This record gives sequence, structure tokens and C-alpha cells, in this order.
Amino acid sequence: MAERYRDLNSYLRERFGCRVQKITLDAGLTCPNRDGTKGTGGCIYCNGRGSGTGAHGRGLTIREQIEKGSAAVARRYGAERFIAYFQSFSNTYAPVARLRALYEEAAAAPGVVALFIGTRPDCVSEPVLDLLAEFAQRLLVWVEYGLQSANEATLAAIGRGHGLDAFLAATAATRARGIPVCAHIILGLPGEGREDARQTARVLAAAGVEGVKIHSLYVVRGTALEALYRRGGYRPLKREEYARWAADVIERLPQGVVIQRLTGDPHPAELVAPAWCRDKAAVLAAIRGELERRDTRQGIFADAEAD
Repeated sequence: MAERYRDLNSYLRERFGCRVQKITLDAGLTCPNRDGTKGTGGCIYCNGRGSGTGAHGRGLTIREQIEKGSAAVARRYGAERFIAYFQSFSNTYAPVARLRALYEEAAAAPGVVALFIGTRPDCVSEPVLDLLAEFAQRLLVWVEYGLQSANEATLAAIGRGHGLDAFLAATAATRARGIPVCAHIILGLPGEGREDARQTARVLAAAGVEGVKIHSLYVVRGTALEALYRRGGYRPLKREEYARWAADVIERLPQGVVIQRLTGDPHPAELVAPAWCRDKAAVLAAIRGELERRDTRQGIFADAEAD
């Protein structure tokens, strides 16, 4: 089925010739939506963990997190090399000296061949990008920017604290340094329909991103989205709907784009709805089944619908 879209494992195996696995890291950083800089109250779907593991709060250093994670994925997947994935919150949102120390600690760990840096498009400066370009001379570096939607009204409604222009500017500046960009998008945001998902895919294609992560929107405890859901103001997508929307996005992404993820991994204890998000294998099967039903593939509409 991988021939219908370009997946991350295939890309990594092509580049390194072996199984490469991500190690999720928590650097103890924050984000401007959390520290009050933006004053939006935070993204409506994000809780206090910020998609993090909590490892920093437990006192684990970056090196210790990598050692623990690499041993686990080596046993489970037979991984021989590792990606240091700075995931929690915004991992360019700190002084350059601190970032250099964090990235260096990860890059120096045994078996690490890549740094993947998750952040916001309004949290990168020229000095930070120059720093990342330095590391890109030594190992593979990707920057992952949370966009979520190309719809300006949606970005305002969900409390992102930035617009589409910030994403486009950060993407252009990052790619100008030879660093590939992965964009995160969420399907099923409040008020959005199927055409919004398609338009977001078109915008990403025009921006030239090298990778995309596609997530479904799920309701997590302790979030503003949970309150909206409880009072009947939000209806999550059904699994079949999500599969159709995800297939729409895949069809509009150029063939060279690496689709790094097709669904999220909600923490079972925190998930409120929809329940189908717990079964990742079934979600992936639904998306692949939709692609097969259409007899379609990645990029089939990319040229025809290009802006």
C-alpha cells in the first residue's frame, strides 16, 4: 500500500539504508500561547502536557531520554539509527545558547542521525535558523511547523495566535537554508468542512513543504475544546469522514512530499471523543481502504489544482 503515498519509513530507509526510529523528547520548553505572550488563552485542543511525555518534569535529561527511548525502539522495531524528535511545545522558543546545548546533547548521543524540531512558525528567528543550519551540516535536520489550517478564520477561532503569513514566511526562510519543513495540519477543526482540508493541502503544495503530518481533531480532557464539545458546540468527524478527508489531502500533495503521519496518538486516559481515535490500526486501514476504493494516489490532483 505504501506505493499510494510516500511514507516516512520508506524515506528514511532510502536515506540511511536501515530502520530509523524517532525518540520523542521533552526539553522542558514552553510556547507563547502558554507563557502569556500571545494572550489568546492557548490553542483550544491543547492541554497542559502540550503533546509531551512529561519526561523533563520527571528529571530526565535529553541524553537519558534518548538512551531509554533508543533501547525500547531497538527491541520493538529493530531500529539501528535514531531521530531525536523535540516534540513537546515549541522547541525553538528559547535563547540560542540554550537551544544549542539541547540540540548538541541530542546530536552527540549514540546512534542519532537526525534532529526533528517541532515548533510554531512564529517562534523562529534568523539566529535560530542559522543554528539549525549549522547542525544540518552534520546530520539530517527537519523543522516541523504547526499550521493546523490554512483558513485564517479557523486559526483565530482555535486560538493559534498567528496567521497563515507567519507559516509561509517561516517555511520560506527555513527552506532557503536547505532545511526541509514538515507541516502539521488537523482535519475536522470547528467550523471547517471538507473543502477547507483540500484548500489547506493546496496551500502546503504551493509552499513547497517537504513533509506533512495529518491529524484528526480529538477532544482531550481539560481543554477549551472539551468545554465546547460538552455544550454541543462541536461534533468530531466520524472515522469514515476522516478517511475521506485524509485521502483528499493526500491526492493534493505532490508525490515527493513525505507523509510523516496520517493520524494522531491520543493518550487513552485523556481522550474524551471520538472513541475511534484509540484504534490507530483501524484508522490507517480506513484511509488506505479509501485510497484503494478510489484507485487513487498521492499527488494525482497536485498539478491540476495548483494555485
